[in-house]
Amino acid sequence: MRYEPVIGLEVHVELKTKTKIFCGCTTAFGGDPNTHTCPVCLGLPGTLPVLNKQVLHYAILAGLATNCTINKFSKFDRKNYFYPDLTKAYQISQFDEPIAEHGYVDITVDGQEKRIGMTRIHMEEDAGKLIHQGASITASNSSLADYNRAGVPLIEIVSEPDMRSAAEARAYLEELKAIITYIGVSDAKMEEGSLRCDVNISLRPVGQEAFGTRAEIKNLNSFRAVERAIAHEIDRQSDLLDDGEKVKLETRTWDDAKGVTHSLRSKENADDYRYFPDADLPPVIVSDADIDRLRAEIPELPRSRRQRFVTEAGLSEADAGLLTEDRYLADFFEAAWKAYGEAQPVANWLLGDIAAKLNTDGIQLADSQFQPAQLVDLLNLIKDGSISGKIAKEVFVKAFETGDSPADIVEREGLKQISDTSSLEPLIRDIVAANPKSVEDYKAGKKKALGFLVGQVMKETKGQANPGLVNQLLTEVLDNA
Repeated sequence: MRYEPVIGLEVHVELKTKTKIFCGCTTAFGGDPNTHTCPVCLGLPGTLPVLNKQVLHYAILAGLATNCTINKFSKFDRKNYFYPDLTKAYQISQFDEPIAEHGYVDITVDGQEKRIGMTRIHMEEDAGKLIHQGASITASNSSLADYNRAGVPLIEIVSEPDMRSAAEARAYLEELKAIITYIGVSDAKMEEGSLRCDVNISLRPVGQEAFGTRAEIKNLNSFRAVERAIAHEIDRQSDLLDDGEKVKLETRTWDDAKGVTHSLRSKENADDYRYFPDADLPPVIVSDADIDRLRAEIPELPRSRRQRFVTEAGLSEADAGLLTEDRYLADFFEAAWKAYGEAQPVANWLLGDIAAKLNTDGIQLADSQFQPAQLVDLLNLIKDGSISGKIAKEVFVKAFETGDSPADIVEREGLKQISDTSSLEPLIRDIVAANPKSVEDYKAGKKKALGFLVGQVMKETKGQANPGLVNQLLTEVLDNA
């Protein structure tokens, strides 16, 4: 039987505030275990939470950027369950009256556009972290609790079950991450847990309206893991249904090394959490003026920018997509494009040599000292013939590492391209005279001979000879030899 997957994502985003959601402890990543804590985030008796105002602002920005309705009245609730990483045996979250609802995100998969509905965005506190003492969570004999993360502010973004493939789920998550980083509410570093994803997935026979029984896969922290986990779960549930067995309503974990999911526990329903309003926190009241002020802070979002780079800059959709994955990269490209006057050479360098250098150094462009003005300077030196493409690569590395302008580097190190015929012609005649076999091969129609001789000239000039002029002069000398 053919089955259709029904997929929804719950995305947890750590907000980029300096302090936690209900206390003044730092949210800095890392630190020795249990050093970023206080009586409030440890849930000690007699303590009272106070809402961090910046958390509310970031939650509203996320809601506006994802086309949600911002609720002028919302409240905090206690989500009751016992787990060792939960300091109070309940989590302060939002249940029936969240800060934002009914939004959407548009995605494109295989050239087809699709709108993914968004149920809600709510604010909540993060739990601590269990360090499992074993090869995997399922093979652990004991666990250690680190509460540094307890109380770090989160927004949970809950989608509608509108996705029908692993590719759609990945596209949605990528688009959501781009939006979140563009508006500056989170760094969304999945490797540090700043963005984590729970996947809800069920299967139903093709054509059936009713949903099947879903399984939830917890805490996926990479795009690849989301795709692989969904693909595995589709196969697992398909095999069960084909064998006449039932899919259990349960929570599962993903074993990335083995490429399989494992059962953790039977799935809790909302009623199991015994939600009730948190008596220690007043309702959250938002005015129209607050919403309008925050709406004005939202920049051009990645999807719109991507389309503009295609229509105005003439880039391919692939290049535009890569350049808009990160806001700093997109800003860098736009600044260099406008200053240089041509988009494609700027894009080629950013997606080529610059990306390779960043990958080698293991850093992001925003963390480097390389600036748009340096790239424009480099492109102008190539354009006016001051340096060759080969020399440009060397100059770029020096500029990237020192912060100096390419023009200064070329001048200081004598790297200017040799485009003077009177300087090159004697050297070319000497090289031709010293390589009679290559001359003979050229006369015999062997094109590689010309390339060899060009290489000899470039070697003698340390790559500074104008390649076009070298080819022209060599051809003239060889034809008259």
